[in-house]
Amino acid sequence: MFIFFFFKEIYRIKLPGSAKVGEGKPENQNHAIIFTRGEALQTIDMNQDNYLEEALKMRNLLEEFNEDHGLRQPTILGVREHIFTGSVSSLAWFMSNQETSFVTIGQRVLASPLKVRFHYGHPDVFDRIFHITRGGISKASRGINLSEDIFAGFNSTLRRGNITHHEYIQVGKGRDVGLNQISLFEAKVACGNGEQILSRDIYRLGHRFDFFRMLSGYFTTVGFYVSSMMVVIIVYAYLYGRLYLSLSGLESAIMTQARKRGNTALESAMASQSVVQLGLLMALPMVMEIGLERGFRTAVSDFIIMQLQLCSVFFTFSLGTKSHYFGRTVLHGGAKYRATGRGFVVRHVKFAENYRMYSRSHFVKGLELMVLLIVYQINGAVTSDSFAFLLLTSSMWFLVTTWLFAPFLFNPSGFEWQKIVDDWDDWTKWINSWGGIGVPANKSWESWWDEEQEHLQSTGFLGRFWEIVLSLRFFLFQYGIVYHLNVANGNKSIIVYGLSWLVIVAVMLILKVVSMGRKKFSADFQLMFRLLKLFLFIGFIGILGILFTLLNLTVGDIFDSLFAFLPTGWALLQISQALRPVMKGLGLWGSVKALARGYEYVMGVVIFAPVAVLAWFPFVSEFQTRLLFNQAFSRGLQISRILAGGKKQN
Repeated sequence: MFIFFFFKEIYRIKLPGSAKVGEGKPENQNHAIIFTRGEALQTIDMNQDNYLEEALKMRNLLEEFNEDHGLRQPTILGVREHIFTGSVSSLAWFMSNQETSFVTIGQRVLASPLKVRFHYGHPDVFDRIFHITRGGISKASRGINLSEDIFAGFNSTLRRGNITHHEYIQVGKGRDVGLNQISLFEAKVACGNGEQILSRDIYRLGHRFDFFRMLSGYFTTVGFYVSSMMVVIIVYAYLYGRLYLSLSGLESAIMTQARKRGNTALESAMASQSVVQLGLLMALPMVMEIGLERGFRTAVSDFIIMQLQLCSVFFTFSLGTKSHYFGRTVLHGGAKYRATGRGFVVRHVKFAENYRMYSRSHFVKGLELMVLLIVYQINGAVTSDSFAFLLLTSSMWFLVTTWLFAPFLFNPSGFEWQKIVDDWDDWTKWINSWGGIGVPANKSWESWWDEEQEHLQSTGFLGRFWEIVLSLRFFLFQYGIVYHLNVANGNKSIIVYGLSWLVIVAVMLILKVVSMGRKKFSADFQLMFRLLKLFLFIGFIGILGILFTLLNLTVGDIFDSLFAFLPTGWALLQISQALRPVMKGLGLWGSVKALARGYEYVMGVVIFAPVAVLAWFPFVSEFQTRLLFNQAFSRGLQISRILAGGKKQN
């Protein structure tokens, strides 16, 4: 008998030690560069195109390697881009204009005179011999080099290279055309910039640049994201500061003294607000670029049209995306590649998908700011009437409205009634589905909720510490509200604050009972389980009613207490997630999950209700389609509606 052994003709190169393979794209680039030939190498991405007349200019571009561009020969030749996807929708047009301004005026100035142009994923031409001996054209380490392309520019500059920019040749480029695509791309870039701050490359550039070049390099890379995050932090500081002044009585005292002494300047200062609109300044570089290339009359008309198509709404919403992902990456790390897919994807996005994508980055923050504004309206001394309040907080309300409703405003058929009904059914099915092994996040709320906490599972002690510290602001909010109520005849004793926690403890006990009841009764005794939840709910409402009656609370006090306890519960939820191993050890993780699901229900209803109300009116959907999308797409939507109606009648 002969036994033949076949070794499954499969060859693998085993990496030494415990080396971890990096991201797919830069790994492929660094692997492929050794199979290339010649002295120059052009990097073309999958969403880029080329034109015959531009290809004829390549010989002229390659001659730039031999031209005088300063002290050293160029090592990367920068090339401008032509965005050809701008006519699909208003969002595509905004992105097209933004990209055009960045890759023409921006890149031109970065290259000369600032000398801080790097490589941003454009179709640049590399000096192959220079880069193949200095680590390749990408850095592939997983996580820290998420934005792998810019590190090629960092390496080239650190190794005495010279990067230029040339505008007589261009390559076609397709940009993102849907809001979710754009948000995924901006999230990836923001996470990449968060990791760049932690990289040795930025550290070395900062130490080796002269002062002016260092400032230029900072403000054109990570500094932009630092500034975006600071804008959002300042909004929070402004509102919490205003709330502190009103709840502590300082605002009322200052206003009273100012009126008695006739100090109108102090009174005006207390009632002042920032004139700068958050999303408006982001559009100014576009106006300058369009003015230079096509005339300032065209630039002004385009700017007006962009404002009518809600350009400021888009850029204010984009500000939230940048600041959230940048801040989270700086705190916790864990940046990961997000595939955006730059196709012509203009489709209706379901409510559940929008909720999953924007819940933590926009909806939670928007609702928090909305609660702060409402409580300030109730308790503020400066805002004597509603009109004054709107003037004082108009930009804040614009920010809140944008963060809560922009995904539905820019969603095709976002206000069509039948789509809204289907979206609600899909969302309720998703949020009521339990997770498990192998259940994806788009099928179950529980799986998505676990995914949303991945950054907390991989973070270190400092990340958890700052997550808890940032959550303490809700307790200060609760403290101020409780002592502003008419409880115990104005008694300011600490016991009053302690009594306010009885309600929260009662809620946690009810959630624990529900969690235990679900394990025992939900499978075989559905009716008993539902009756248990009903009795608990009725008993809790009854106890609250008795408590409010005994404490002689007014209707305004009840609303204030509601606004106090909702943020406090959210703070407890955030701290519990940061201390997940501890909560599991205490057997309270089921209660935490039940509390989280309850908050998701409330947030979903609050956000969905205005969208559903607007969908009642047919002209809203018609107006949205004609305003935000091109004529061909609008016509396609009309035809699809007619066909859908005919199918239903049949």
